[in-house]
Amino acid sequence: MLKIYNTIAREKQEFVPIEAGKVKMYVCGMTVYDFCHLGHARVLVVFDAVYRWLRASGLDVTYVRNITDIDDKIIRRAVENGETIGQLTDRFIAAMDEDAAALGVQKPTHEPRATEYVPQMLGLIGQLEANGLAYKAADGDVNFSVRKFPGYGRLSGKSLDDLRAGERVEVDSAKQDPLDFVLWKHAKAGEPAWESPWGAGRPGWHIECSAMSSDLLGKHFDIHGGGQDLQFPHHENEIAQSEGAHGCTFVNYWMHNGFVRVDDEKMSKSLGNFFTIRDVLKKYDAEVVRFFILRAHYRSPLNYSDAHLDDARQALTRLYTALKAAPAEAVAVDWNEAHAQRFQAAMDDDFNTPEALAVLFDLANEANRSKDGAVAAQLKALAGVLGLLQRDPQAFLQGATPDAADGLSPAEIEARIQARIDAKKAKNFAEADRLRAELLAAGIVLEDSAQGTTWRRA
Repeated sequence: MLKIYNTIAREKQEFVPIEAGKVKMYVCGMTVYDFCHLGHARVLVVFDAVYRWLRASGLDVTYVRNITDIDDKIIRRAVENGETIGQLTDRFIAAMDEDAAALGVQKPTHEPRATEYVPQMLGLIGQLEANGLAYKAADGDVNFSVRKFPGYGRLSGKSLDDLRAGERVEVDSAKQDPLDFVLWKHAKAGEPAWESPWGAGRPGWHIECSAMSSDLLGKHFDIHGGGQDLQFPHHENEIAQSEGAHGCTFVNYWMHNGFVRVDDEKMSKSLGNFFTIRDVLKKYDAEVVRFFILRAHYRSPLNYSDAHLDDARQALTRLYTALKAAPAEAVAVDWNEAHAQRFQAAMDDDFNTPEALAVLFDLANEANRSKDGAVAAQLKALAGVLGLLQRDPQAFLQGATPDAADGLSPAEIEARIQARIDAKKAKNFAEADRLRAELLAAGIVLEDSAQGTTWRRA
């Protein structure tokens, strides 16, 4: 039985879908005004692993990951760049798709853009107003009355008196209460706007997800996920909006992945330790980055450093080395096999990918000892559940890392291997040893066997 740590319950709970055999999952996606960073990479990979495991468990999953393509940052960046909002957002959506694909992230079932759901947002705001939970302020904004919604703060675990508004509140704010948050922003000169019953304007950030999720998944669905930073105020406000409008439970299970840190410090541009996915992929293979993210439990902090990525590369190399005897064609997982059962138990325990990866290393050790193709095939099949180890082993082991373009080419390596073979035939063992050492110094490891000499990059 799958158990999920439910943020709102603060404990692991058995997962029971609303509709037997089916799962509806919504994950907060990107605000597309810049390239995706490491924090985005973690959200993408973590919930891709969740998506994969739910489906591997025989569940029919409808997965929605939204795109925020209108907000203050987007408007400001488009003005700075001298381009339209559509040009800006289309460019960064394309870049996001490239980054996600490189990391082995599968496309969700639906990927709605906020600007396509303004009518649904207006309907939701209208229902909140009818229910006495929304009001039009003197400045033209429509706000949510936080204190009129019972239970506000139960996701974040804070009392109303302890909470602070999600946005900074000016002294002369038109809000009735500092905790109130905006549902509809009145139009400002030069900004995009839509007509509404409250005048021209555009949606607030929080209302977007409530509208898109209810339209695509219904008023009540199974799983809502996102980064830990979204727990308050964004997800707290989603609950208030959705339950305030519909009068029923919004989500059964809330999942939040932990923060990304860089060398044990919070990642931020001001500290100069801010990395986009593209920055990292210039230096490290994308599968290494995926493996690195999955090596930590999704709820724990993820500490990025070159040393940790180098270690992840070596670990993934050990797994690929064990696949040499695996058949090229894909095989199905044998779920009755002992390692697979341990893997399943790990993933059913709140998607414990570190423990699942430990099972893969045990299988790799057995494959190396036994040279049994069936064991290697099981390793490849199980790893495939997490989106790993699906490349040709030699292609991975002999592939240059992105930052090693000036290293020896495969042709140069093969030429030196042949020269070493010739030296050994001539009984010039000193020259053969020199060539091996030269290759090792260049990061090339030779492996001699009865079938000949193969090589891999260290």
